[in-house]
Amino acid sequence: MAKKKRSEDSAPSSASTAVLTPRDKKTLGVLKELADEIVETAAKKRDPHLDIPARTLSNTKYNASARIIEMGKSTNRRQLFNLSQAKAYMQTLLVASGTKMLLDQGKTTSIRGLYYLLKHTIEGTKEETFDDQADCDPIIEDLEVTLGSLREELHVYASNRGAMVGPLTLTDSGDEIDCARMGSGGYSIPSIVEADVIQFGKHRAEFILHVEKDTVWRRFNEDKFWRKHNCILMHGGGQPPRGVRRMLSRLHNELTFRGKKLPVFCLLDNDPWGYYIYSVLKQGSINLAYESRRMAIPDARFVGLRSKDYEECKLSSSVQIKLNEQDIKRAKQIAEYPWFQKKKDWQREIKQMLANGFKLEVESLISKDISYVTETYVPERLKAGDWLADSE
Repeated sequence: MAKKKRSEDSAPSSASTAVLTPRDKKTLGVLKELADEIVETAAKKRDPHLDIPARTLSNTKYNASARIIEMGKSTNRRQLFNLSQAKAYMQTLLVASGTKMLLDQGKTTSIRGLYYLLKHTIEGTKEETFDDQADCDPIIEDLEVTLGSLREELHVYASNRGAMVGPLTLTDSGDEIDCARMGSGGYSIPSIVEADVIQFGKHRAEFILHVEKDTVWRRFNEDKFWRKHNCILMHGGGQPPRGVRRMLSRLHNELTFRGKKLPVFCLLDNDPWGYYIYSVLKQGSINLAYESRRMAIPDARFVGLRSKDYEECKLSSSVQIKLNEQDIKRAKQIAEYPWFQKKKDWQREIKQMLANGFKLEVESLISKDISYVTETYVPERLKAGDWLADSE
């Protein structure tokens, strides 16, 4: 019996057009505008180019009234007919084409997946579109800032890193989840946490406690700190990924306690890295300065380990970690950030850490008692309102 010929209508579903969300339609719109502009330039026999906003410290400014970092107007021109820029120009358009395909099909992929989706040898040459992952990642970020769209809006996600637990229910892609019944691992925070994916339900939380590392988070979770103190407990696995930052921002801005936004407290290490994480959570990051209004939490409070805690908590010298040259250099850089420069408490804190000559990890409190951080340190700081303030 002869096999029936496959018609165009029976093409694989992966090539079918997806039902677009309003966010998808908006993202496809800016991709189309980018393509139309390139076609129009070429039709006029002009050199096609892209103006990429500069993702540098010099092109960011601190908005003192909004208390966030914002991107400036400086751009770098990327031209097709410039030999030193041609490859990066074509890579940018290749990434744009790949993200349009994802949007059209209603599919998402990881940053690594997009790299392999687009990696191939250019026909008739021995030239690769991308030599390795490090060659592709900056291009994705360039496209983000050029379009003014997050990678998640381009259907590209990073690996999950971060978890939360607490008195909150939410709906994730249609599945209802009770964050108070997630066991020892908690709810794994996905990369894409926008309102069309995750909707918040009932909650009884009075605040959010964000801790730096999962090891500390596990101590808080095991001790049921979140249940005793009616809070949402989160971590970002060190430097929090964008899904965690966006989730924190949404929880802070969309949930309330006693008619006010849900407070955010950050428990971080007493070192330049902990200070930097707090800076990113509070004011935004340089790479994502154009998205600070959606991610930064200006009212976030630092209840992390402080330089004074070595003496106040009567810690032993064995928990000291000597500052190296890189630590000292980084601390001085952070002290010069415009958003820290006029903060007396922060200047005093950084100065004391440098004078101490050592840094401290939150885990050092375990030397007092296995649950000292959950049963004594944090509860006492919260009760006394003892956190780094924003005083001038």
